[in-house]
Amino acid sequence: MNKVILMGRLTRDPDVRYSQGENATAVARYTLAVDRRFRRDGDQSADFIGCVAFGRQAEFAEKYLRQGTKIAISGRIQTGSYTNRDGQKVYTTDVVVEDQEFAESKAAAGGNAGGFQQQGGFQSTPAPSSAAGDGFMNIPDGIDEELPFS
Repeated sequence: MNKVILMGRLTRDPDVRYSQGENATAVARYTLAVDRRFRRDGDQSADFIGCVAFGRQAEFAEKYLRQGTKIAISGRIQTGSYTNRDGQKVYTTDVVVEDQEFAESKAAAGGNAGGFQQQGGFQSTPAPSSAAGDGFMNIPDGIDEELPFS
């Protein structure tokens, strides 16, 4: 089984191109900075993983993803190779994105330490009065018997 799940921040805006031909397909490339759980002194604290998305996933990336956005993706690892202009063989490893979604709220994205500046496009709605500071609704005590999953 070839399955990858990653969560990280985009290092730059996605590079989106369209294939040639009658049925042009969007192809988005971006790099995710994925924090390491542990690190030794002198080691980098993140891995930078190349990702490629096709079709609707690429169009989503073009429309909504920006540098600094924290996302979670799932996909598969794909290796390949090509010969560069100098005649040297270059080996590649990419994650082919099958699913991608936002991994933090819009409010958290605006205040993250990575310097991400929100560029608008969405209208925010006020949180209900029963919402906690984290954006989730508080469930009152004693309501357990009414919940379908308790």
